[in-house]
Amino acid sequence: MQTILREKESVFEWIDVHTPSNEELKELATKYALPEAAVLDCMQSDHLPKFESFDNYYFVIIRFYDAECSATSQDVQSLTRKIAFFFTPNFLLTIHRRELPELSSIAEKSFRDNGVQHPFDVVCKLIKHYFSTYDTPLESMEKDIDLYESRVFLKKRTPDLLKDLYVVKRKTHILRRIQNITKTVVEQLHLSHKKNAFYEDMRDAHLHLDTRLDDLQDNIQSLLHIYLSISSQKTNEVMRILTVFSAFFLPLTFIVGVYGMNFDFMPELKQPYGYPAIMIFMAIVTIVIYRWFLLKRWL
Repeated sequence: MQTILREKESVFEWIDVHTPSNEELKELATKYALPEAAVLDCMQSDHLPKFESFDNYYFVIIRFYDAECSATSQDVQSLTRKIAFFFTPNFLLTIHRRELPELSSIAEKSFRDNGVQHPFDVVCKLIKHYFSTYDTPLESMEKDIDLYESRVFLKKRTPDLLKDLYVVKRKTHILRRIQNITKTVVEQLHLSHKKNAFYEDMRDAHLHLDTRLDDLQDNIQSLLHIYLSISSQKTNEVMRILTVFSAFFLPLTFIVGVYGMNFDFMPELKQPYGYPAIMIFMAIVTIVIYRWFLLKRWL
C-alpha cells in the first residue's frame, strides 16, 4: 500500500494497493467503510469490467491489455489485466494485482499540467491511459491481417495460415467482448457525474478503440470467409478435373470390359483388323466426348 496523494497536498487523498491478500482486503473494507463483496471482486483475475454506485462510494473495474501476455493467449485472464477504483469527492483507492509504476507519473502530470480537482478526473485519465494499451496489439493484428490477406489472394500455401487466422479472430472476439461491457461502464460513469473535459477525452478514446475493434473484427471475418471460399473453390476445381477424366475413361473402360469377356462369338474377334478397328473406334469416342465438353464449355 502506498499513498500517491495526500489530502493536505491536494484536494483529495489517493491510496494505491497492489497484490493484497483477502485478509488485507477485508481490513481495507472495514477501514474505509467499503462493501466487502465489492472489495473482494478486485482480486478475481477474470472479473469483467463493471460499475457500481453505493451510498458513499463509486466502484469501477476496468480491464487493460497485458503487454507481457503470450502471443497465443486467447482468453480474458491471459490477454488482459484489471484495475479497480473506489472513489468519493475527497478520496480515491486503486487496487490491482501487479505493481503499476505509471500511476505516480500520471498523478504528477495531471496535477502539474491539468489541475485535476476531483478523483473522478483522475479515474477518467487513468481509464483513458489504459485504453491506449490496446493500440499496440491492435496495430500488430492489423498488420497480420494485411499479411494474411496478401497470402490468401496470392494463393501462397502456408500450412498454419488458418490457425493464425483463428488466433487473431479469437483475440479480436475477446477484446470486442471486453469493450462492449466497458462501453456500459463508460455510459454509467457519465450518468454519475456532470460532463467535463476528462470524461469527454476518455469517451473519445473508447469510441476510437471501439471503432478499430469493429473494423478489425469485420476484416478478419471477411478474410476467413474468403479463405474458406478459395479453399472450397480449389477443392471444386480438383473434383471437376477428376470428373472430366472419369467422363473420358468411362466409355473406354466399358468397351475394354466388353471385349475382355471370354465368349467365342464376338464381333471382329477373329478378324485380322479387329484390334486396330476397336482402337480407332475408342479414339473416335474420345474425340466426340471432347467436342461435347467444348460445346458445353466444361473445359
